[in-house]
Amino acid sequence: MIRAILHVDKNWGIGKKNSLMFSLPKDMKFFRETTSGHTVVLGENTLASFPGGMPLKNRRHIVLSPTANRDDCEIVRSLNEAKAAMKRAEERGEEVYVIGGASVYKQLLPYCNEVYVTKVNADGGADAFFENLDALENFTCAKESAPEDDNGYEIRFCTYKNAAPLPL
Repeated sequence: MIRAILHVDKNWGIGKKNSLMFSLPKDMKFFRETTSGHTVVLGENTLASFPGGMPLKNRRHIVLSPTANRDDCEIVRSLNEAKAAMKRAEERGEEVYVIGGASVYKQLLPYCNEVYVTKVNADGGADAFFENLDALENFTCAKESAPEDDNGYEIRFCTYKNAAPLPL
């Protein structure tokens, strides 16, 4: 199963200047616990935004980049190569999470069975956005938590399901 995981502001913004818009300890804990021990798919800029530009601990990384050369990640050069790598991970029984950035989400969203969205009830002044899943025909919000406070922001954890994911 392919999933995406992210947080969005009230305008479905996901980032600002290649960085997160909010410091959300509960959301970061959810992300860490959900993706730990699994495969993550991301773009080169998202990888560069991590501390020291290093891969996250305890995850296998598939990085979509036409130019990157690294030994600590699996580098794929195209959408087709990314899909093939994701399919191989699934065949090994691994869970696969798409973790950004905007262009990677846009390319891989049609293949996602589920999307874990932490909704932040604030405007983060984003310059990068995610598709508004509430406006997409194939996606429905299957689960939504009660609002809770995370570092002064009201958040809700939501799970969206894709009624017709494309096959890899």
